[in-house]
Amino acid sequence: MEKDKKSLDLERLRIRRTDQDASLSLTPRRTRLKIGAALLSALLLVLAVLYAAGILSWATEVEVATVVKVYPAQAFTLLNASGYVVAQRKAAVSSKSTGRLSYLGVEEGSRIKKDEVIATLENQDLIAARNQSASNVKVAEAALLEAKAELADAEVNYKRYRDLVAVDLVSQQAFDAAEARYKKAQAAVTSARANINAARAALAKAQTEVEYTLIRGPFDGLVLTKNAEVGEVVAPFGAATNARAAVVTMADMDSLMVEADVAESNIGQVRQGQPCEIQLDAIPGKRFQGEVHMIVPTADRSKATVLTKVKFNDLDPRILPEMSAKVAFLSRALTAAEEAPRLAVTTKALVKQQGKTRVFRLEDNRVRAVSVVTGDRLGELTEIKSGLEEGDRVVISPPADLKEGDKVKVKEV
Repeated sequence: MEKDKKSLDLERLRIRRTDQDASLSLTPRRTRLKIGAALLSALLLVLAVLYAAGILSWATEVEVATVVKVYPAQAFTLLNASGYVVAQRKAAVSSKSTGRLSYLGVEEGSRIKKDEVIATLENQDLIAARNQSASNVKVAEAALLEAKAELADAEVNYKRYRDLVAVDLVSQQAFDAAEARYKKAQAAVTSARANINAARAALAKAQTEVEYTLIRGPFDGLVLTKNAEVGEVVAPFGAATNARAAVVTMADMDSLMVEADVAESNIGQVRQGQPCEIQLDAIPGKRFQGEVHMIVPTADRSKATVLTKVKFNDLDPRILPEMSAKVAFLSRALTAAEEAPRLAVTTKALVKQQGKTRVFRLEDNRVRAVSVVTGDRLGELTEIKSGLEEGDRVVISPPADLKEGDKVKVKEV
C-alpha cells in the first residue's frame, strides 16, 4: 500500500509534453538547416563567379622574354672581340738639357698645338750668353765695314802708285809698300768675314742652348698626365739622380684606334678594310662605325690571339685613350638607317591570330593579347614598329590554348 502511494506521487510530478510543445522544439533545428543551406548556396555561387573570372583557375607555366632595343648590326656580325682605345701617336715630352723647371703652362686635359711652349727650364745664364753672342756678331760686322773701307783706300793708293812707278815718278820701294798695304787690306776683309761667320755660329749655338730649355709640343694633342712640377729638376732620359725624365705625356687624339685581340681561330674572318661597329662601355647609348685598319703580322702565343687595329670613321670628343671597347666585325657596311637602334622581340613570341600578328604581354600574373606591327628580321629577333614598349615582357612560344586574361606562372630557367 505504501509502495503504490509513492508511485502515484511520482506520476503526478512528471511533466507531460503535448504535440504543440514537440512542434516548438523542432523549429530552431529547421531554421539552422535553412540558414546553412543558404550559406552553402551563396558560397557555391561566389566560387562559380571567381572561377568564371579566372581568379581560381590554374596558372599556365610559360617562359617570357623582354622587349629590348637592339642595333641591326647584330644580324650582320661575324664575330666579336674586346679591346681598348689606344692613341697611335703618343709621346713622353722631355727636355734635351738638364735644368730646374721654372714654368709649366699645362695640366691634364690641356690641348696644345705643335711647337707651343708648354714648359721652361731656368735659362737666365744661357740667355745672357746668347745676348753676348749677338753683340759679338755686331762687333764682327762693324770690323768688316772698317776692313772694307781700308781696302777701298788701299786699292786706290795701289793703283795710283802703279801708274806713277811706270813713269818713274815714284820709287819702287814706295810702290811695293802700297801693294803690300792693298794685299793686307784684302786679307783683313776676308778675316772680318770669317769672324762674322764664327760669331754667327756662336750665336746659333747659344740660341740652340736657350731653345733646349724651352719644352715644346711635338704635335697637336691632349695632355694625358703631368709628371713634373715647377722647381723640380728635369733631365733627358732621367740621367740625373732624382730627376724627372718627362714633363708631360700627351697623345694625338686624331690617332685613336681600338686595339682588339682576335682569336687565332677566327682571324680568317677578318680582313683589312672590313666594316666594324664599336661599342664603348663609357658611352653605352652610342655605337661608332669603323673599319679594320691593320692586322698586326704577329700572334701573341700566350693568349693565342692576333692584335687587330680598328679605326673610327668619325671621332667623338668623349672618346679617350684606354677606354674599354667591344668590336663587332660585320659582313657588310651598315646603311644610315641601320645605324639607329630598333625595338625588337624574339620571333618565337609572335603568333598569328585572326589574320593579325600578336604577342601575349605579361601584366602582373596574367596575359593580354596585343596586336603588333613588325618590321625587319634581325637574326633571332624581329623588329617591332608599334604595339609594344621597351621593357615589356612577352610569352615565348605561347601554348595554343592560351587566351586573353589567362593566369600564368613564369617558368624558372
